[in-house]
Amino acid sequence: MAKKIIIKKGLKKDPARRELKHQGFKKKDLKKELKKKEIKKKELKNKELKNKDLRSGANEKSRKRGPAVKEAAREELKIRGTGSRESASGRNTGTVSGHNSTHEKKQAQPQSTGSIFRRKLSGNEKTGRGVILKRTKEEIREKAPSVKIIPLGGLEQIGMNITAFEYEDSIVVVDCGLAFPEDDMFGIDLVIPDVTYLEENLDKVKGFVITHGHEDHIGALPYVMKKINVPIYGTRLTMGIIENKFREHNLLGITERHVVSFGDVVTLGAFRVEFIKTNHSIVDAAALAIYSPAGIIVHTGDFKVDFTPVYGDAIDLQRFAELGRKGVLALMCDSTNSMRPGHTPSEKAVGRSIDQIFRDHPDTRLIVATFASNVDRVQQIINHAYKYGRKVVVEGRSMVNIIDTATKLDVLNIPENTLIDIDQLKNYPGEKTVIITTGSQGESMAALSRMADGMHRKVTIGPNDTVIFSSSPIPGNEKAVTGVINKLVLKGADVISQDVHTSGHPCQEDVKLIYNLVQPKYAIPVHGEFRHLKAQAKLVRELGYKKEDIFLLGSGDVLEISEDGAAVREKVQVGNILVDGLGVGDVGNVVLRDRQHLAEDGIVIIAFALESGSCRLLSGPEITSRGFVYIKEADDLMTGAAAVAEDAILQCQESGATDWNRYKNAVKDGLNDYFWKKTQRRPVILPMILEV
Repeated sequence: MAKKIIIKKGLKKDPARRELKHQGFKKKDLKKELKKKEIKKKELKNKELKNKDLRSGANEKSRKRGPAVKEAAREELKIRGTGSRESASGRNTGTVSGHNSTHEKKQAQPQSTGSIFRRKLSGNEKTGRGVILKRTKEEIREKAPSVKIIPLGGLEQIGMNITAFEYEDSIVVVDCGLAFPEDDMFGIDLVIPDVTYLEENLDKVKGFVITHGHEDHIGALPYVMKKINVPIYGTRLTMGIIENKFREHNLLGITERHVVSFGDVVTLGAFRVEFIKTNHSIVDAAALAIYSPAGIIVHTGDFKVDFTPVYGDAIDLQRFAELGRKGVLALMCDSTNSMRPGHTPSEKAVGRSIDQIFRDHPDTRLIVATFASNVDRVQQIINHAYKYGRKVVVEGRSMVNIIDTATKLDVLNIPENTLIDIDQLKNYPGEKTVIITTGSQGESMAALSRMADGMHRKVTIGPNDTVIFSSSPIPGNEKAVTGVINKLVLKGADVISQDVHTSGHPCQEDVKLIYNLVQPKYAIPVHGEFRHLKAQAKLVRELGYKKEDIFLLGSGDVLEISEDGAAVREKVQVGNILVDGLGVGDVGNVVLRDRQHLAEDGIVIIAFALESGSCRLLSGPEITSRGFVYIKEADDLMTGAAAVAEDAILQCQESGATDWNRYKNAVKDGLNDYFWKKTQRRPVILPMILEV
């Protein structure tokens, strides 16, 4: 009886024994089952202790590693999609939508990171966690996509802006501008970029996206489209100006053009391009957010921060800030005014100066020279002309075309009965008229230059004229502008060139503002000469960026950029294609050298006749020169030159020479030495042989 009581007490004290009893085990089997359970329990306990030791050791190493572990986890999450960048539409494609999305993202982090380590530990590697982390980061680096940024022009110079963005089989091109010829490019009308790289990768090129309608951003399109005919995307006025150019080149019917609005996103292959509202010296200027698999690249285009624009809204700084919060891989920012401190004044400030000029000159005719594309400036001049009861004449082909386009698009508002034709100018007294004209940069064939030279058929400059230069000279044009001003002053005109212009580019504080809003990983100064790019790089360093995260590129450099790093990997073919009349690219360096030689030293032509077969001198040599000396005042020089040429011909005959090239070279060498000794000049010498 006592034994039974003990067993019952044992059952009450030992739940495992009681459970086995209920399952029908007999007394003799209870001990065996209990022993099995005890062994299993000890194994589980030992396993837990072992895992605890492993975790404590790993935590100790983790504390030493700290940021490296977290960074690896974050990178793995990005690859798996948990932390991917937001799409162009503003939605995060890698996150779970709904109110629980934040919680689920947090839960995913340790799970994803853990999967890295479990995958490594399941192998045959007998190694520590540090090695595992190192290999994981290498694996991540291999997976990180990269995009190529290839400037084909526009760097180290003013003008000819064009940049290609390439990812695998997709290329998107931003802008396609021209440059105006340098002083030593004799006879050249325009300079356009060499797009050989795009021609070689034509199947990859998905389209051109244009930031605004200035010549240095759209001027080369009519020439490039004849070789690379792909869709073009631009805002309203930008596309209107492009279509005017295409009409002149008979390209309207064979090109695909798309007008976009601010906020629109265009998909081009692997890229998505968003148009962002900015301000500039032309209406409808845009910045671009270029979404690529490698990350977001922001291209500012030409811009200024203007809170009181004449037309339209202010720059969309909020959108720049939103992109900065998403994470921007690189910022390509306008550098033109990076050497100027402070902020760029608003366009409205110029309006006040123009109003003052109208008040101060009530008895003179006003002639205002400005950029044809500066629609805001033209609008302010027209507004003040209407206010003071003056009629407006527009002169200059490009000015007339752009004003016509802007009026049709409702970008420019001209009060009724304000605009008159230039032929009606004679019907109004000078003090009741305003002439808006091209030529603010001293272009030789522009309307203002022809007025200054007295060659304009409808306008004659005199003491009753006040000429206003409402622009600043583009670097390199200062000499030409000064020449036009001097000619105007000689004709008695009053010239005003101060305080009637504000730049369309950001000064130093504006540049800093954009960088602080966008917060890019990499900085790529663009648009300007090297000194401008260098000045912006200095500003960016002041903002705390490391030198290795700032890239001063040259045209043709291929910058490969990703979250893991960035470097210039190679160079592609770039250069200048010269446009002379209808000829595109047929004038090269050799022709330019000859033209420069002709301009500096002139030409001497030596003509003589040789008998066919015997090469006997039958007549001559006769000498003619152009741009070298005035022959009538240099008889002795030319007589001596003829004697030298004749001696060279006779020496060739005595040696039995029958090759005409030998005769030509002998004459050239003899005359080169002769003219150098007599004049210290080397004209182009052109022998001409007549076979008889």
